[in-house]
Amino acid sequence: MEPEGTECRLAAILAADVAGYTRLMDADEEATMAAWWSARKEVIDPRIDEHGGRIVKHAGDTLSHHDI
Repeated sequence: MEPEGTECRLAAILAADVAGYTRLMDADEEATMAAWWSARKEVIDPRIDEHGGRIVKHAGDTLSHHDI
């Protein structure tokens, strides 16, 4: 039982990293960035939206995602 005035919520946290990102960037930065943003737009971001989540941090090939 929660103390009065508090609310219990479930959260799921995802941390992801692209395997081989540095190697891919060294080989073809433009194509790697295009593929990464395509994956974000077509696969990752829609799934986050489906679950009412949000990206709380991203840097290069890494992102942290939080569902409430």
